[in-house]
Amino acid sequence: MKKRAIGGWFRVVLILACGAGLLGGCQSTPERRIAKKEAVFSSWSAQTQAKIRGGQIEVGFTPQQVEMAKGKPDRVGRRTTKAGDRVEWVYLWNDSRFSLGFGLGLGRGNFEEAVDAGTEMSVAGVATRVFFTAGVVSAFEHYSQ
Repeated sequence: MKKRAIGGWFRVVLILACGAGLLGGCQSTPERRIAKKEAVFSSWSAQTQAKIRGGQIEVGFTPQQVEMAKGKPDRVGRRTTKAGDRVEWVYLWNDSRFSLGFGLGLGRGNFEEAVDAGTEMSVAGVATRVFFTAGVVSAFEHYSQ
Protein backbone atom coordinates (compact mmCIF):
# COMPACT_ATOMS: atom_id res chain seq x y z
CA MET A 1 0.00 0.00 0.00
CA LYS A 2 1.38 3.36 -1.08
CA LYS A 3 1.26 6.38 1.25
CA ARG A 4 1.14 9.93 0.00
CA ALA A 5 3.16 12.59 1.77
CA ILE A 6 0.63 15.36 1.12
CA GLY A 7 -2.99 14.72 0.11
CA GLY A 8 -4.32 16.13 -3.15
CA TRP A 9 -6.85 18.50 -1.62
CA PHE A 10 -4.33 19.79 0.88
CA ARG A 11 -2.03 20.62 -2.02
CA VAL A 12 -4.83 22.51 -3.77
CA VAL A 13 -5.61 24.57 -0.67
CA LEU A 14 -1.92 25.32 -0.13
CA ILE A 15 -1.44 26.51 -3.70
CA LEU A 16 -4.58 28.68 -3.56
CA ALA A 17 -3.46 30.27 -0.29
CA CYS A 18 -0.01 31.04 -1.71
CA GLY A 19 -1.55 32.48 -4.87
CA ALA A 20 -3.91 34.71 -2.91
CA GLY A 21 -1.02 35.93 -0.79
CA LEU A 22 1.02 36.79 -3.86
CA LEU A 23 -1.85 38.66 -5.47
CA GLY A 24 -2.50 40.68 -2.33
CA GLY A 25 1.18 41.47 -1.87
CA CYS A 26 1.61 42.81 -5.41
CA GLN A 27 -0.79 45.68 -5.01
CA SER A 28 0.44 49.02 -3.75
CA THR A 29 -2.20 50.78 -1.64
CA PRO A 30 -2.26 54.26 -0.10
CA GLU A 31 -1.88 52.69 3.37
CA ARG A 32 1.29 50.84 2.33
CA ARG A 33 2.74 53.96 0.74
CA ILE A 34 1.83 56.04 3.83
CA ALA A 35 3.53 53.53 6.12
CA LYS A 36 6.80 54.00 4.21
CA LYS A 37 6.73 57.79 4.75
CA GLU A 38 4.74 58.18 7.97
CA ALA A 39 6.68 61.24 9.21
CA VAL A 40 6.06 63.21 6.01
CA PHE A 41 2.41 62.12 5.87
CA SER A 42 1.88 63.25 9.49
CA SER A 43 3.08 66.77 8.63
CA TRP A 44 0.17 67.38 6.22
CA SER A 45 -3.27 68.71 7.14
CA ALA A 46 -6.06 66.34 8.24
CA GLN A 47 -7.98 67.13 5.03
CA THR A 48 -4.97 66.24 2.85
CA GLN A 49 -4.38 63.05 4.85
CA ALA A 50 -8.03 62.00 4.40
CA LYS A 51 -7.85 62.55 0.62
CA ILE A 52 -4.63 60.55 0.33
CA ARG A 53 -6.02 57.68 2.44
CA GLY A 54 -8.96 57.55 0.02
CA GLY A 55 -6.66 57.49 -3.01
CA GLN A 56 -7.90 60.95 -4.08
CA ILE A 57 -5.98 64.01 -5.21
CA GLU A 58 -6.76 67.70 -5.50
CA VAL A 59 -5.45 70.82 -7.18
CA GLY A 60 -2.43 72.10 -5.25
CA PHE A 61 -1.07 68.66 -4.29
CA THR A 62 2.67 68.13 -4.68
CA PRO A 63 4.07 65.22 -6.72
CA GLN A 64 4.90 63.44 -3.43
CA GLN A 65 1.28 63.73 -2.26
CA VAL A 66 -0.06 62.44 -5.59
CA GLU A 67 2.35 59.51 -5.56
CA MET A 68 1.30 58.63 -2.02
CA ALA A 69 -2.39 58.72 -3.01
CA LYS A 70 -2.20 57.08 -6.46
CA GLY A 71 1.19 55.34 -6.64
CA LYS A 72 3.86 55.78 -9.28
CA PRO A 73 2.49 56.89 -12.65
CA ASP A 74 2.48 54.50 -15.61
CA ARG A 75 3.71 57.27 -17.93
CA VAL A 76 5.25 60.71 -17.49
CA GLY A 77 5.21 63.41 -20.17
CA ARG A 78 6.28 67.04 -20.46
CA ARG A 79 4.70 69.81 -22.53
CA THR A 80 6.71 72.98 -23.15
CA THR A 81 4.96 76.14 -24.37
CA LYS A 82 5.60 79.89 -24.23
CA ALA A 83 3.69 79.89 -20.94
CA GLY A 84 6.11 77.37 -19.46
CA ASP A 85 6.48 73.67 -18.77
CA ARG A 86 3.69 71.35 -17.75
CA VAL A 87 4.32 67.80 -16.55
CA GLU A 88 1.68 65.13 -17.08
CA TRP A 89 1.38 61.89 -15.10
CA VAL A 90 -0.79 59.18 -16.63
CA TYR A 91 -2.34 56.30 -14.71
CA LEU A 92 -3.70 53.43 -16.80
CA TRP A 93 -6.56 51.07 -16.06
CA ASN A 94 -5.09 47.79 -14.95
CA ASP A 95 -7.59 45.02 -15.45
CA SER A 96 -6.35 42.11 -13.32
CA ARG A 97 -7.66 38.64 -13.80
CA PHE A 98 -6.99 35.50 -11.79
CA SER A 99 -7.22 32.09 -13.40
CA LEU A 100 -7.16 28.66 -11.83
CA GLY A 101 -6.96 25.30 -13.55
CA PHE A 102 -7.22 21.72 -12.30
CA GLY A 103 -5.98 18.62 -14.06
CA LEU A 104 -6.36 14.92 -13.31
CA GLY A 105 -4.67 12.07 -15.10
CA LEU A 106 -3.79 8.41 -14.99
CA GLY A 107 -0.41 7.27 -16.22
CA ARG A 108 1.74 4.21 -15.60
CA GLY A 109 -0.73 2.96 -13.06
CA ASN A 110 -0.49 6.10 -10.89
CA PHE A 111 -3.21 8.64 -10.37
CA GLU A 112 -1.84 12.19 -10.60
CA GLU A 113 -3.38 15.58 -10.02
CA ALA A 114 -2.14 19.02 -10.93
CA VAL A 115 -3.16 22.56 -10.08
CA ASP A 116 -2.15 25.70 -11.90
CA ALA A 117 -2.86 29.30 -10.92
CA GLY A 118 -1.88 32.52 -12.61
CA THR A 119 -2.69 36.16 -13.12
CA GLU A 120 -3.06 38.19 -16.25
CA MET A 121 -2.67 41.96 -16.48
CA SER A 122 -4.03 43.85 -19.45
CA VAL A 123 -4.08 47.59 -19.93
CA ALA A 124 -7.41 48.89 -21.14
CA GLY A 125 -6.72 52.64 -21.37
CA VAL A 126 -6.17 55.85 -19.47
CA ALA A 127 -7.81 56.08 -16.04
CA THR A 128 -6.38 59.37 -14.72
CA ARG A 129 -4.23 62.22 -16.01
CA VAL A 130 -2.57 64.59 -13.54
CA PHE A 131 -1.07 67.89 -14.72
CA PHE A 132 1.63 69.69 -12.75
CA THR A 133 2.55 73.34 -13.25
CA ALA A 134 5.29 74.93 -11.14
CA GLY A 135 5.59 71.75 -9.07
CA VAL A 136 1.95 71.37 -7.96
CA VAL A 137 -1.21 69.84 -9.43
CA SER A 138 -2.84 72.42 -11.68
CA ALA A 139 -5.50 70.08 -13.14
CA PHE A 140 -6.50 66.42 -13.28
CA GLU A 141 -8.90 64.27 -15.26
CA HIS A 142 -10.59 60.98 -14.34
CA TYR A 143 -12.02 58.68 -16.98
CA SER A 144 -14.65 55.98 -16.45
CA GLN A 145 -14.02 52.56 -17.88
